[in-house]
Amino acid sequence: MADERKICLKGSGLTKVYGFGRNQMRAVDHVDFEFHESEIISIVGESGSGKTTLAKMLLGLISSTSGDIYFEGQKRDIRSQKKKQEYWKNIQAIFQDPFSSYNTFNKIDAVLLDCIHMRGGKKLPHEKKLELMSEACSFVNLKFAELTNKYPFELSGGQMQRLMIARIFLLKPKILIADEPTSMIDACSRATILDMLLALRKETGMTLIFITHDIGLAYFVSDSVYIMEQGKFVEKGSADHVILHPQEAYTRRLINDVPKIHEEWDLSTV
Repeated sequence: MADERKICLKGSGLTKVYGFGRNQMRAVDHVDFEFHESEIISIVGESGSGKTTLAKMLLGLISSTSGDIYFEGQKRDIRSQKKKQEYWKNIQAIFQDPFSSYNTFNKIDAVLLDCIHMRGGKKLPHEKKLELMSEACSFVNLKFAELTNKYPFELSGGQMQRLMIARIFLLKPKILIADEPTSMIDACSRATILDMLLALRKETGMTLIFITHDIGLAYFVSDSVYIMEQGKFVEKGSADHVILHPQEAYTRRLINDVPKIHEEWDLSTV
C-alpha cells in the first residue's frame, strides 16, 4: 500500500564525486529517495558506504556534484546565506561526536538562547526565555538551574547528547537527521537517548532519519530502511520487508554480522 503521507524530502539522481580524473571517488552515486512527513527512516551501511556524505548533502553542508533535492515539493534553493538559514529552521541534525558538536566558547545558556532566537523568539521577555529553556532541559531529564553558566564540555557525553536533543525540542524542525547518535556514549545512555529521540518525534511529528551501521536498531525503530553500499542504495523498503526478506547479498551479510548469543560467531568476514 502506498504511503499517503506527504513527501517532505526527495532526492533525484543525487551524486557526490570527490577528486578528478583517475583519482575520482563517487561517495554518493545517483541515489533516489522519498521521505514522508512523520516517517522514521534508517539509512544503513558500513563505514565508507556514503551515508554520512548523503546526510551532509541533505543538510546543505556540502554541495552535490549532480542531482536535485526537493523540500516540501519545491526544488531546494540554499544559494544565499539567508535561504540556508531559513532551510535550517526546518532540518537539523544530531551528530555522532557530542564533544565536537559545540562551540567551546559558548555557554549552555547561549546554546539554548540561539535556538529560541532562531525560531523568532528574540523579543520574548527574559522570564519566558528561561521558561522555554527549563522546559527543554526537563524534556531530556536535565535541570536548567544546574546547567546555567556552565560550558558543554563540563558535561558527560550522554548529557551533551541530551542537551543536543533539548536544542531540537526548542527548534522543532520538520526533519531531524541523527547520525550515529548513540555510538560514542556508554551503553546505559544509549537506550535513554534513543527513547528521547522517539519521544521527541511523537511530540512534534517530525521526520526522523537515522544514519547508522546498526541494522538491529534500524529494524527496531524504522518505518523504512535504505541499505547503502559504495554510494548506492542497493535495497530499500519497509523495515519488515528489507530485514525479514532481504533480496541483496550485502543486506544478508549485514544481518548475519549481528552477533547472536545463542550461535557461534562467524568472524571469517572480519
